[in-house]
Amino acid sequence: MVRKIEISHKTILFTFFVFLSLVFISKIADIILQFFIALLVTAFLNPYVTQLSKYKIPRGVSVFFAYLVIILVLSFSVSAVVPPLVEQTSSFISNAPSFMENIGVSSVVSDRLVEQILVQLGAVPAEIAKATASTFSNILTLVAVFVLAFYLLTEREKLESQISHVFGENQKEKVIRVVNSLEQKLGGWVRGQITLMFVVGVATFAGLKLLGIPFALPLAIIAGLLEIVPYVGPFLAAVPAVLIGFGISPLIGMATAANYFLIQQLENYLFVPKIMQKSAGVHPIITLLSLAIGFRLDGIVGLLISVPVFITIRVLLSELTFNKPSHK
Repeated sequence: MVRKIEISHKTILFTFFVFLSLVFISKIADIILQFFIALLVTAFLNPYVTQLSKYKIPRGVSVFFAYLVIILVLSFSVSAVVPPLVEQTSSFISNAPSFMENIGVSSVVSDRLVEQILVQLGAVPAEIAKATASTFSNILTLVAVFVLAFYLLTEREKLESQISHVFGENQKEKVIRVVNSLEQKLGGWVRGQITLMFVVGVATFAGLKLLGIPFALPLAIIAGLLEIVPYVGPFLAAVPAVLIGFGISPLIGMATAANYFLIQQLENYLFVPKIMQKSAGVHPIITLLSLAIGFRLDGIVGLLISVPVFITIRVLLSELTFNKPSHK
């Protein structure tokens, strides 16, 4: 006997609506990304803007001052770091064969390695030319993000009244709780991660300088950037520095390895507990998984926003699903 399967009109309409929603989201994915990054900027800066506003400074002026500080810090960092970074990186490439030979790698292998590095560097101008074509749109995107973040920061004090207008008084408390939790978790993670990367980078630079390791600046920057990757990042950052240390002498190589090990222990038992105590507290395994998925989905951009996206999803699920008010 053939069984007849019937599909209701509601099921068909629901499926069609879901399909249209997915298509619509895919079309505006870049706008959603810009809004999410603006939320991250807002969560990062809001505590500082709120603190300035307590001194009777208008909130708009406080946001402008915060933006000005960011621009000045970035400008100073670029002008102070980029020239020695380029110089030391070029010096490292030219001296790579001697370091490789000192640790027992044949000159043929080291010459081929340098040749490959030079080939990759030779392709950089072409890549820069390609990137220049999209520079204008990237600038517009950056401006749009900061303009949106400026609006969100200046209107933050009016949030409760706006929420009541949009969601109604019944849902007002729940939505405010979700917004406050998101702001606390995302802002805490961003501020904590930036601080941790800076501290590890500075500590690495100081240790390498004391040991007389050349190319300390690029090696320290690598250590700071890779700090975002738990477990694997510190190990990968230590490899080139330790190889350079052994290229100088076995004693310097051992001391360099000990330096990275000491910084790692200080990070685990001092830096992380102190700096990240108000952060979202994402488990390292979850962080690794989020980074891998984010990189697979959207490259570098996905890598950068993967953990904040996970924090957002976790907060939404926690606040909207598990914190339902009980009815007596």
